Amino acid sequence: MSNKVYQTLSLLDGWTQENNLLVNKWKQQEGGGDAVNRDQNQTHLRRCSSEFHKLLRKIQGVPPLADHTQVELTVVYNACVCSAAQSQFSEAELLLTQATERVLQMTGDAPVASDPGVFWKTVLKSVENTALNSSLQHLLCLQWAIWLATCQLKTIQECQDELFSLFETLSLGCGGDKRREARGKSSDIPLLLMDPRGLIELLQICTYIAQGAERLSEGRISEALSGLQTASSLPAPRTLVAYTHLLSGCCLAHMSCPQMSLQCYRKALETDSQCVCALYQSMLIYRQLGNTQAEIQALRLLHSTLMLPSATDPALASTHLLSPSLLLCGQSLNSLLSVPSALCVLHSLGLKCVQHGRVSEGVEYYLDLLAVLHAEDQHGVHAEVHSLPRLPDLYLEAGAALLMAQRPADCMALCDEVISTTLELLPEKLLLEEPEEKCEGAEGEGRVGMLLWTGAAYLLQGHCHTHLKDWKQAVTHYTRCINLLVKVRFKKRGFQPQIPSVDMVGKPGTDLCILQRLKGLSLAGRGISFNQTGQLKEALRDLQLSLQAFPDCVGAGLWCGEVLWRLGRRQEAAACWEKTWSFTTQSSSESFSVYLQEPQSGPLLDSMELRHRIQELGPTLSA
Repeated sequence: MSNKVYQTLSLLDGWTQENNLLVNKWKQQEGGGDAVNRDQNQTHLRRCSSEFHKLLRKIQGVPPLADHTQVELTVVYNACVCSAAQSQFSEAELLLTQATERVLQMTGDAPVASDPGVFWKTVLKSVENTALNSSLQHLLCLQWAIWLATCQLKTIQECQDELFSLFETLSLGCGGDKRREARGKSSDIPLLLMDPRGLIELLQICTYIAQGAERLSEGRISEALSGLQTASSLPAPRTLVAYTHLLSGCCLAHMSCPQMSLQCYRKALETDSQCVCALYQSMLIYRQLGNTQAEIQALRLLHSTLMLPSATDPALASTHLLSPSLLLCGQSLNSLLSVPSALCVLHSLGLKCVQHGRVSEGVEYYLDLLAVLHAEDQHGVHAEVHSLPRLPDLYLEAGAALLMAQRPADCMALCDEVISTTLELLPEKLLLEEPEEKCEGAEGEGRVGMLLWTGAAYLLQGHCHTHLKDWKQAVTHYTRCINLLVKVRFKKRGFQPQIPSVDMVGKPGTDLCILQRLKGLSLAGRGISFNQTGQLKEALRDLQLSLQAFPDCVGAGLWCGEVLWRLGRRQEAAACWEKTWSFTTQSSSESFSVYLQEPQSGPLLDSMELRHRIQELGPTLSA
């Protein structure tokens, strides 16, 4: 044996042994999926990555030789896996480019175009029918992984024929993989850090999922659905199969097939019971269909699932080096997989129950939510709070729910909390401008918000006192609300600031609209309270002013008629009642918070009795 051949064999043996030692060391030390082991794995991965790169520099320090190339490409594969696993995709791609260029240099082929499809086709052709073919296929697997992880779906589409041909080759165990398996951990065969066959199966289903999400966001629904249905039968982790059913459901929802969509979401949950996005999407379908009971049940299940310890782990976490979470990071997919936080779901549960007559349940959900927020506040601001309504809004919603549940004392306590934190910060006067002309910025908007919250708290306290039939205190609290609201002036473009009126109100939900509604409700409440104490002139004045501020206020309309009747103005009373019964308030009321709805407690008028009075009045009117 010549000295040169002996040196070559010696180098090959040394490199192979060093590579295999690193691979075996990684596999021995690779931990489980918990947080501590993940941290340890990352540290170990960085160390391994550094060692593979050092080994690669040694190998590439000599000119490319056919005898060296197989071990070199194996070390390139392992170094690339380490880089990609740490999201160092540019570094991994550079290693692939350098390795393939050295292969072309060795085979004597000329450099090729930068177009990815042409490049890889040329490289694979240059080693066709050689022992290097499988090694190059393994590197193409990694190139596919990098394209997928960096959302280069167009490039994957362009190279789809090569990639799916690669899938067929590797998944059938061709290209020398069986030989590697048969010889196990033999020291003369360079080992791979990650099985290319497992990787190629993962890449195929992840590609279908990523393409499906992208096509769905682009409106190519039928195309997306077709690919996802194909992917649902592929061998893959159950989380990924569940995602194919989930996204199929999203496609069907866009195609206005809600029942078929629900079937897909059910399949997703049957495949993976922790697929919280399927629960969330089901809830949205029930909401769209107006099936409130099913919507509440879905919200309940969603909340209890989000509260499980496993829900805090990433759904796509894996102990594999190249995990699904690394490969699936496109914006289109992430938006489809996003779900509200457990606190947001708890808020939705409370609100939905209160709005649909399940008040005692709603109260418990609100109290649970406030307890969690209070506990979190003791330990600093919670990350999820920003996606909830502002804290005063939550206190007022909970207060309104407590009053509906006939717990006025608890409602007043929550309102006191709101007042104590906002009252001292209120200005003497406040200018409210048209949205297009606002110039006070966040500070001005904040002051408007504080004034409306304080006013709403006084309004709710007034309702509490009417519930308790404490008319004097009710008048006091309604008056406090009114006194706050009259501080506001509205400035319309090209006009001087003036007192807000109903004809200035734009679309529902604006500050001006809320202001007018608060004013109308507080004047109505005070007018009703005056009526109960026999102060009929004051009652009529307030009820008429209420109808000017909030013309659709049913309570103000009915009680205005009652006061007119008591004052002997019976024809006016009858006309007032008839007009009030013609109101259609349901659609407009839904856009307002529960604490801005008309109270269901306190003195109420019987519409049947009022209609009977009008009938008795009939002969008098005709006479």
